[in-house]
Parts: sequence; structure tokens; C-alpha cells
Amino acid sequence: VSPDLYRLGTPRLDLHELRARALNWTDALAARAEEAVAVAAFRDSAAVVAHYVFGGERTRPTHGEHDRLARDRERGITVGTRLPLHADALGKVLLAFDPGATRSLVGKPLISLTHRTITDRVALQRELALVRDRGWAADVEEQEPGRAGIAAPIRDRGGYVVAAVGIDGPVRRLCDDRLRPSVNLVARVQQTARSISRELGHGTQR
Repeated sequence: VSPDLYRLGTPRLDLHELRARALNWTDALAARAEEAVAVAAFRDSAAVVAHYVFGGERTRPTHGEHDRLARDRERGITVGTRLPLHADALGKVLLAFDPGATRSLVGKPLISLTHRTITDRVALQRELALVRDRGWAADVEEQEPGRAGIAAPIRDRGGYVVAAVGIDGPVRRLCDDRLRPSVNLVARVQQTARSISRELGHGTQR
């Protein structure tokens, strides 16, 4: 049975339920990684934020951290924020695994947001194949200069990707000198995604 046929007969996961199931895990990730954490699902041709935790919010700010928290808030990301599928790590996860997300880009231009945004469809398809192969996605200055993101898929009981969870922060903290995402942060994001997936019944006995 194709994923499309499966989705025709299966109700979409309610975003409020998604937030409730993800809450404890995302807060823990934000505290450990000290970066902003978001959970998003594909809705209306975008990655729509279902839950967002400001970076370091659960720890006492140190010198200079007040400025960082203020910058996070200035970005304006809240529940309901629409993120671009092709230029955001969360969006790339959804594009890689959700046929509906892929179809939503047919006939539409891939808008350039920075000089690093992927606007070539062949290049994007190569990127999405890599996401499926390694199980996580990244965006490095593709949506905003100086910012990076790392995300991983959230699966439901049937094994289908219904959402994505990821961290967002300055490139200097999320990547190395060659702009490669931190292995440690990738592992933390993937672990959080697996934990939320278990909350949704993935990997449990039926």
C-alpha cells in the first residue's frame, strides 16, 4: 500500500496532540543543547510549528545569554509559524518523507532567501535523498545568514513520518569550522525524535 493511500484513510495527527506528546522531550532537548527547539508538521504547503521552546529558557542565563534569548524572540517563531519546506531543516525532513509535502512544491519556484538557499530542483532532490539515507536534515544559512538548523523525523505507530523536531541557533554553535553540523547535536536531535515517536506508538507492540 502506498503512503498516499494510507493517508487517504487515516486522520492527520492533531497539532495540539503532537505538542502534548512532544512537550517533555523538547523541553529536555532545549535545556541540554541550550538551543531553541521546534516541532513542525506539514500543513498547507509549509512546515507549520506546533511547539517551540526558546533556547536555554530552562537554564539561568549567563553573561551575554540575555542578548541571545532576545534575538531568539525577535525572530518571531511561535506556534503556527510557517517555515519554508526547501530552506529549513524541519521542512526538508517533511519533504523527504511526506509525499504530500513534495507535491505541494510542484509548479512553484524555490524562493531564494540567502545565497545558500537551494533553488535548483535536482540539487534539492539530491539533498532529500541524503536526508532519507542518514535520517536527519540540516540547513546552514539557507534561511537566514548566520543561522543553522538540525532536524529529524517523528514517526507514528504505522512508521509514517508525521512531523519533525529540530534545533535552531547560530552557525558558530551548531556547526564546525567547515560548516558541518555538530555530531553531538545531531545525535541529541535524533534521540529526541525517537522518544517522541515512541510517545506516538512507533516501535511498540500492537
